Amino acid sequence: MSEKFEKLDFETTWKAAVAPSSPGSPSSPLSPKIGTFKAKLRNRIPTQMRRTLPLYLVCLAVFLLVLYADVLGIAKARPIIIQRSGPQTHLAFAHGPPDAFPKKIWQTWKVDPYNFAQRDFDTAKTWTSKNPGYRYEVLTDDNDMLFVEEKFGPNGFNRPDIVEMYRAINLTIIKADLLRYMIMYAEGGVYADIDVEALRPVSRFVPARYKVSDIDMVIGVEIDQPEFRDHPILGKKSMSFCQWTFMCKPQLPVMLRLIENIMAWISDVAAKQNVPISDVVLDFDEVISGTGPSAFTAAVINEMNVGNTGEMITWDRFHAMDESQVVSRVLVLTVEAFAAGQGHSDSGNHNSRGALVKHHFHASNWPSKHPRFSHPAYGEVERCNWVAECIRDWDRNVEEYKTLTPEQQQRKIAIWEAEQKRQLEELARAKEKAEQLERLGLEEKKREEESRKRLEEEIQAIEAFGSPGPAPDQEAPKAVDKLVLDQEVPKVVDKNRVVRRN
Repeated sequence: MSEKFEKLDFETTWKAAVAPSSPGSPSSPLSPKIGTFKAKLRNRIPTQMRRTLPLYLVCLAVFLLVLYADVLGIAKARPIIIQRSGPQTHLAFAHGPPDAFPKKIWQTWKVDPYNFAQRDFDTAKTWTSKNPGYRYEVLTDDNDMLFVEEKFGPNGFNRPDIVEMYRAINLTIIKADLLRYMIMYAEGGVYADIDVEALRPVSRFVPARYKVSDIDMVIGVEIDQPEFRDHPILGKKSMSFCQWTFMCKPQLPVMLRLIENIMAWISDVAAKQNVPISDVVLDFDEVISGTGPSAFTAAVINEMNVGNTGEMITWDRFHAMDESQVVSRVLVLTVEAFAAGQGHSDSGNHNSRGALVKHHFHASNWPSKHPRFSHPAYGEVERCNWVAECIRDWDRNVEEYKTLTPEQQQRKIAIWEAEQKRQLEELARAKEKAEQLERLGLEEKKREEESRKRLEEEIQAIEAFGSPGPAPDQEAPKAVDKLVLDQEVPKVVDKNRVVRRN
């Protein structure tokens, strides 16, 4: 019955909707072949489905359009992968560098903060106490490789060449320099050596007259002695930016360029020494120029000149600066900001308003493994600490030494060695005396605390077992006890001091 009604409805609808056509026409519903086929087809399709079929087709078209647009959008938004085929000059940001510097403070050291020596703990604490809104993290000898693999491995920047290079290096100072650059490239924020004390909060790094959105990097002058740029030993070290403290936004091209420069340099050194990278041997100056301040400075100045259509930027731009300046989105601070109190480069002192950090140098023992050039009769020219007269005397003495006979040279060497021995013995005595005074001070403090504690216990005993007096006199024992305490403690302290002096 239902099939009959459905067929009747179908035929009625069809007759009303379709205009008559010639029975002989191939397209006519009454054509012997096509008409029969269409009739059978319509009989098999429910009426409701026929009515909604156009809507289904529209939905399908919209779905395909959205799917195509989504796939196209993903293809366009695919992140840039740094290729290993050659140096990367610039890394594009999705929307340019971030406007603000990441609120992160990074340090690297042998051990984690729970195992810091007291002096390291004291300096590290200044960073967290002065910057409570910042994340603080220390990479150690135990987790540095994990960081490198995570950030530069397949799930990061996909730079296995960088990962393997870092893994191959055995020299501690080279890894330390390289790691700070890798941290700043991957994460950004503030980097500070473990022996650097924060004198001011990080918010003071960028003076109020500048817009943070116009700055990608904050650095400071360390050595500004360009008059020695041609000196055979001091020349490469005479003009440099400080890299024991600096601040970056993440993924700056200069940091990646610096990392790649170091990789190329150490590969060349290994080839010249005919050894694997793990067995490379470096002296002090090679470290400074290869990964240290000289390498850092060269990379920054080169980056400043990328796209620069004006006068070439050189160190002369930063010599004897009276105030900070922004060059190619790099804020360069005066020498007193990160390197005050050096005794050279007009660095001022740490009490100045512009001093932001204080470098204590107690973790800077790496030169013992990478010695400076030391003349057998006159020692290291760096001892002059950039004093012009001292350097001239050293240069003159070295030249005169070349003209001496072997016997005369040996006498000069003997005099130098005797003087060095005397200075070392004097230094050892001074150190022992300082340690002795420190021990005595601790002992004296301990005796004072014990004396005060003993008197307080005696007073408590009197209060506990003494008989109470009349109401008007209840405060009298306490007054006497306080008088005894005030009189006896100075006597005990003075007595102990006399004993110590004797």
